[in-house]
Amino acid sequence: MTVTAPAGFEAAGIAAGIKRSGALDLALIVNRGPSAAAAAVFTSNRAKANPILWSQQVILDGVVSAIVLNSGGANCFTGPEGFQVTHRTAEAAASALGVAAGDVLVCSTGLIGDQLDGEVLEEGVLSAAARLSTDGGEDSARAIMTTDTKPKTVVIEGDGWRVGGIAKGAGMLAPGLATMLVVLTTDADLPSGELDAALREATRVTFDRLDSDGCMSTNDQVTLLASGASGVVPDAVAFRAAVTDACRSLAEQLQADAEGASHDIAIEVRGAVTEDDAVEVGRSVARNNLFKAAIFGNDPNWGRVLAAIGTTQAPFDPYLVDVSMNGVRVCHAGRPDAPREAVDLAPRATHVLIELHAGEASATILTNDLTHDYVHENSAYAS
Repeated sequence: MTVTAPAGFEAAGIAAGIKRSGALDLALIVNRGPSAAAAAVFTSNRAKANPILWSQQVILDGVVSAIVLNSGGANCFTGPEGFQVTHRTAEAAASALGVAAGDVLVCSTGLIGDQLDGEVLEEGVLSAAARLSTDGGEDSARAIMTTDTKPKTVVIEGDGWRVGGIAKGAGMLAPGLATMLVVLTTDADLPSGELDAALREATRVTFDRLDSDGCMSTNDQVTLLASGASGVVPDAVAFRAAVTDACRSLAEQLQADAEGASHDIAIEVRGAVTEDDAVEVGRSVARNNLFKAAIFGNDPNWGRVLAAIGTTQAPFDPYLVDVSMNGVRVCHAGRPDAPREAVDLAPRATHVLIELHAGEASATILTNDLTHDYVHENSAYAS
């Protein structure tokens, strides 16, 4: 089980007919607990899809009874008609569940600019509502997939309570509060304010540090729902740690399924003046196509690392920097160290350590290499 592992939740995933392939394409997750507290974070892209515009209003009071998610169409830049489709989707869920439409979040993912069929979505929501069960988490995880090759799920056990989750994302992973579709659930008894604090703390050090290709989506949202069904009010520190662990697991699963990737790269930056500086340095390398292409070719080209970090505003002396790849220090104090052939980049897991020697702060950015398959995948898109 995934989002239905915590008590008080039901879910369903169905083939509503949105995708031409006939695959599962609509998920419905419902909170049946005594509480309907919720929190969400959204893409910071100024170009926001209709479901984001809707959900940003829904979450304002911190109360959410259900969330509808569809794949096969982003419902972005589809005009007033597209917003009406989102509204109609929420109304359908509200009618089927006996809740207020203003308490229903809506998420969409897929191609930008394609108009979704409101009737298909409405009928899909009604069909999903009829199939809700405590075993529906796996189908809901599959229903939100686009170019993903596998569903992403997680369950974290607390002391008498749980956190469960699903995620989708295999491309357009770049930071901006939230960078994919994620639904987290918990049966802990907590108000929306505490959920919001835990979620923002978790996304800051997990999803916001996943930078697969530097492309920020228009539709991305991370949601945390609490049913209160366990009756347990958890320790705040323990709860935040559990939410962070869940987000980290999902972020790593997203990284591992990135479009066409052959290397999962962790760029660890140490010795920065501030954490923000460490993030800036790590991200500059993660977004450097020359570096990413070199890793694809199993070439430990540390010169591309130094060139990338030299474009940042972080304070450090480039001629004091050390760079290691998979445990081999290839650059010391801005000059060659171990020979490149000493580095084994054949494994998928790749660790790059950048030591700035400027301070005590650190951060790790997750990314992937740049491959032929990534280019092929993004030269055409079909749902």
